Amino acid sequence: MPTTPPSLPPIVVFDLDGTLAETAGDLIGTLNVILEREGLPPVALSQARELIGAGARALIQRGFSAGGRELTPDRLDELFLVFLAHYGQHLCDVSHLFPGVVDALDRLEAAGYRLAVCTNKPEDHSVRLLDLLGVKGRFAAICGRDTFPYFKPDPRHLTETIARAGGDPARAVMVGDSRTDIATAKAAGIPVVAVPFGYTDVPVEELEPDMVIPHFDGLYEAVRRLDRGAA
Repeated sequence: MPTTPPSLPPIVVFDLDGTLAETAGDLIGTLNVILEREGLPPVALSQARELIGAGARALIQRGFSAGGRELTPDRLDELFLVFLAHYGQHLCDVSHLFPGVVDALDRLEAAGYRLAVCTNKPEDHSVRLLDLLGVKGRFAAICGRDTFPYFKPDPRHLTETIARAGGDPARAVMVGDSRTDIATAKAAGIPVVAVPFGYTDVPVEELEPDMVIPHFDGLYEAVRRLDRGAA
C-alpha cells in the first residue's frame, strides 16, 4: 500500500528588526557615522526610529534632509553601499533581543512549531546578527531582502520562506512590527501577530493585524488562537 507522506509542521515566521531584536542603536549609529563624515549633524534615535522599517536608503535620505542637503540617486546608491559596509562591522554593538524572545521560542519549539525569519535586512547581515544574538540555530530558514528575487511586501517572500523552512503554509503565523510585515502577511493570506514596540510610522493597531501582543509572554497563546490547525 502507498504510504501517506508525513504532514508538515506548523510554523511561526518572524520579522527581525523591531520584532525579535532592538537594533535601532546600531542602525542609527551607522547613519550618524556617515553624516559626520559628510559634515552633517547627527540624527537622534527618537527622530529616526520610525524610518528603520523603511530601510537604510530612507534613513540616509532622512539624515541628509534633516541637515539641509538633498541627495542625487547616484550619490544615494554610493552611500547605501557605505552604510552596508560599516553596519556589517557593527551589527551587534548595542543590539539585543527583546525581553521574552528566548522563552517564547522555547515554548513554540516544545509545542512542535518550526521557526523562521523573513526580513528585508540582507541575508548575510541577518544570519550573522542572529548568530551574535545566540539564536541563529533556532530557525529553520533565515531569508533576507536578497534571498529571493522579491521581498516584502511581496507575499512570495513570506511564502517562499515558509517553503524553505519546510513548514505548513496552512498553519503558518507571521509576527512583525510594521506596515510592511502586516501587508505582506495579509497578501499571503496568513494571520499576523503585531508587536507595538518596534519600528513603525503609525500605531500597529491602526494597521489591523489579527492580534497585538504587548510582550513576548503572550506570543504562544496568540499563535495558538491563530493557528488554523491547532487542536
